[in-house]
Order: sequence, then structure tokens, then C-alpha cells
Amino acid sequence: MRKRYNIAVVLAGGIGSRVGGNTPKQLLPLSDGRSILEHSIDAFEQAPSIDEIALVMHPDFIDEARQLCEHNNWTKLTKIIPGGNERWESSWHAIIAYMDSNLDHAALWFHDAARPFVSQRILTDVAEALEQHKAVTVAVPVTDTLYRVNQEEQTVNSIPSRADYMRAQTPQAFDLELVSSAYMKALAEDTPIATDDAGIVRKYMPREPIYIVPGDEENKKITYKEDL
Repeated sequence: MRKRYNIAVVLAGGIGSRVGGNTPKQLLPLSDGRSILEHSIDAFEQAPSIDEIALVMHPDFIDEARQLCEHNNWTKLTKIIPGGNERWESSWHAIIAYMDSNLDHAALWFHDAARPFVSQRILTDVAEALEQHKAVTVAVPVTDTLYRVNQEEQTVNSIPSRADYMRAQTPQAFDLELVSSAYMKALAEDTPIATDDAGIVRKYMPREPIYIVPGDEENKKITYKEDL
């Protein structure tokens, strides 16, 4: 079987307003002084299975992204792509950048820049799963009790079994042709509303199973100031 040509798309198109301040959270430093974004890109730079990296950056901070690239000398990062207003738009911009590339047996991996602690174990497992599947996501079991609620009355409607649910993480990786077709169908019918790429593939390519790779609690997303 042919080896996948794996392209990591690091999504850093948002501002991250819940962290506070005017600087996008992905450019904020962690305890070692290096930014969240640098840690996220480093993970893919070091992964043997990743052939290429594309960074989707907020349009107002493209220059900062270029400076980081020059400073770190990443050899796999080949593209800096302006992001969109919504998550799906940033993913779509990356898909457009590769749709006509004529890459053979290629896969796009979508990763939140705000998850700087993704492990090499996860990346290896995703790469191995992609050799057998066209759609792969990462998830961890739910440990808290879940409520299905009545939003208007703020009451509990039901308490589903935790065994039926998992919490999504990234990266989420897809055959390039598959994810391109899913997004084109979505845009032809309506405005995509899924909160991640797996949601769009699931909705518009429902016959394609999405394989789950076990995630890790360390692969957390930095959302609030306290997470830093």
C-alpha cells in the first residue's frame, strides 16, 4: 500500500478572545518563554510521519507568523495561509491551497494551534490509522456526568450514559479528496455549522466511517487565561 503524503494544517486563525487581551492566544508564551504556536508546530516538525506543514494564521498577524518561521527554521512549513472568520473557513482555505496540487495519496491533518501538548504517540497512531482509513479523529472518554438540558427553563431533561460519548481532540486527519468533497457539498447546500472538520465529514459524507484514535488528557486546548 502506498504511504500517505501527510500535510499538517495548524489552525491559528482565531483571536482567542476568552483568554483576554489583543494578542491572539496562540502567540502568547508558555512557561519556557516560547509561544503556544511554536510548541504546536514543533510537534509536527518533529513527527517522522509528517511531510509538510501549512499554517493558517489570522490575517492581521501574518507578519508575526513569518518572523516565527524565520526564527525557528522549520523545514517542513511551506505555506502561511490567511484564516477566515469561522473555523470552517480557515479549514476551507487550507483545502483550497491543496486541491489542485496533484499530490498522490495525500491527507490533510487539521490541528488546533491552541493544543500545544499533542504527543508524538498520538501523531504516530493517527498516521498508522490513515493507512487503513480515510477519516481519523482523536478523542478521550467523558469522565463527567452529562446533562441534556432545557435551555429556556435551565432544567435537566435527561442524563445520558457517558459510555456513549467521547470528547473530541485534534488532530483530525482525512484523505484530501474526501475532505475536499465534503466541504464542497457543504458549501453547495448551505453554510457549514459544524464546530470541527469531523463534523462536516460526518454530515456530508455519512457513509465514510471516522476512525477514533485514543487521545490524551495532556492534549488539552488552551481556552482561558488560567490554562496558561
